[in-house]
Amino acid sequence: MSDWYTETLHSDVAQRLRMGRILFRDKTEHQDLVIFESPTLGRVMALDGVIQTAEGDEFVYHEMLTHVPVLAHGRVRRVLIVGGGDGGMLRRVLEHPGVERVTMVEIDRTVVDLAIRYLPSISAGAFDDPRAELVIADGCRFVKETDQTFDVIIIDSTDPQGPGAVLFTEEFYRDCKTRLTPGGILCTQNGVPFLQPQELRDSHGRLKRLFADVSFFVAPVPTYYGGFMAFGWATDDEALRRWTEAEIRPRFEGAGLKTRYYTPAIHAASFALPAFMLEILGRSGESGEHR
Repeated sequence: MSDWYTETLHSDVAQRLRMGRILFRDKTEHQDLVIFESPTLGRVMALDGVIQTAEGDEFVYHEMLTHVPVLAHGRVRRVLIVGGGDGGMLRRVLEHPGVERVTMVEIDRTVVDLAIRYLPSISAGAFDDPRAELVIADGCRFVKETDQTFDVIIIDSTDPQGPGAVLFTEEFYRDCKTRLTPGGILCTQNGVPFLQPQELRDSHGRLKRLFADVSFFVAPVPTYYGGFMAFGWATDDEALRRWTEAEIRPRFEGAGLKTRYYTPAIHAASFALPAFMLEILGRSGESGEHR
């Protein structure tokens, strides 16, 4: 009989994945880590009982959390990624030819090493790109202490538990804002609102106190059970959230991107939030359109 991996993120519901060959299972310096083969999703990485990434659908998550802010900004030269040990976010940012430097700060070196070894298709050689700088450090401390500035900051964190909890605090968001160039964009991983409404509500409230324009955009990532995944959006330039498909398309084509999920039409539509999310955010009177 096959073994099953049961995710323990939510208290009242769980998802299970059939486990084929287990490639790695041990405790790193910071967290419990397992990498296994799934008949449906390919190779899967989980940390502390929570599925982090899977070869089969990682492109949805990584494309949306990179291409949306980078193309919306339009003049990105320097990017900071906090987390993202599997290298998928780094890979997608580096696909933009105008990007000159990407600094990736990951707390757990073992996650990076194991992802390169067992999940090489996700990073696809991104760690070897001369524009990439890998810093093994606490992301919260790095943002507070660095004097570098960035056009886009992407928080590719775990959920607000364990090592990832500090990456959802107002203090951390404030430090991120000080590291953004004028008109810069902060994007965050914000969970599945249907099952994690408080996470969405808390992040919205904290970001609202710091930025002129705060919202979310969404995408369905099959591995992350519960429906739409939310990505936080914070900037002081409201115009960056209002580009139409026609306005984004020349940037997309000019970058020469080859995508499996992201399109300029999806970019524009992803900011139109479903009514239940607007209720969570206390904006139930809105139409759901991002314009």
